[in-house]
Amino acid sequence: MKSTIPDTGVPITPPAGNGGDRQEASLHGEILLRLRDYVVEGNIPDGARVPERQLCEMFGISRTPLREALKVLAAEGLIELLPNRGARVRQLSQRDLEELFDVMAGLESLAGRLACEAITDEEITAIEQQHYEMYGHYLHRDMHGYFQTNQRIHESIVAAARNETLKTAYANFAGRIRRVRYSANFARKRQRWEEAMREHEAILDALRRRAGSELSDILFQHLRNKRTAAIEHLTEPQEDAPASP
Repeated sequence: MKSTIPDTGVPITPPAGNGGDRQEASLHGEILLRLRDYVVEGNIPDGARVPERQLCEMFGISRTPLREALKVLAAEGLIELLPNRGARVRQLSQRDLEELFDVMAGLESLAGRLACEAITDEEITAIEQQHYEMYGHYLHRDMHGYFQTNQRIHESIVAAARNETLKTAYANFAGRIRRVRYSANFARKRQRWEEAMREHEAILDALRRRAGSELSDILFQHLRNKRTAAIEHLTEPQEDAPASP
């Protein structure tokens, strides 16, 4: 799977300014974002050790901030920390995927129903803008941009549900399947990317109409379809995904 993240080494430069704590937080955030993207986009095989020295050279950072970011990814469920042996990418079995996607389908289904009861016109407008941004990434075959915007749309619907318990549970499970959710778009047995785009059109339409029951069903099936594609991709011969034109 070809990443859009440079692999020739683009150092992370601390932001200018005198606010020490803010600078440190900003730098930590950028390291975390880039490392998360690097793992999610399949640059390290499932179950493989995280190459700390290589990543430090790539990002132009020391081991300490890298390991702090690894701790966050471990809490999210993307990697596993090994006692005195670094870290490795978490490998999920087919059964793991089935169970996780079913739970996510239930959470997103509930979020859609609740969101239709509480969402504001301004929030719908913001999600519409995200949808058109995602469609632009789709047309340009920019998987990185598409996936990032796609995740913001799902998170926005969850936030609009106005339920902190649901939001916390969703964030916990979302981290654990973020990597495979990304890779599912490359399943060869179906045109998953195109299929997902059509499903998002239906999601937006139901949200605009505040059709809670309908949106709940669409989101549940959307995650079920994603689960099928993820399992298909898991069992396919692993080759690099086609590069974006």
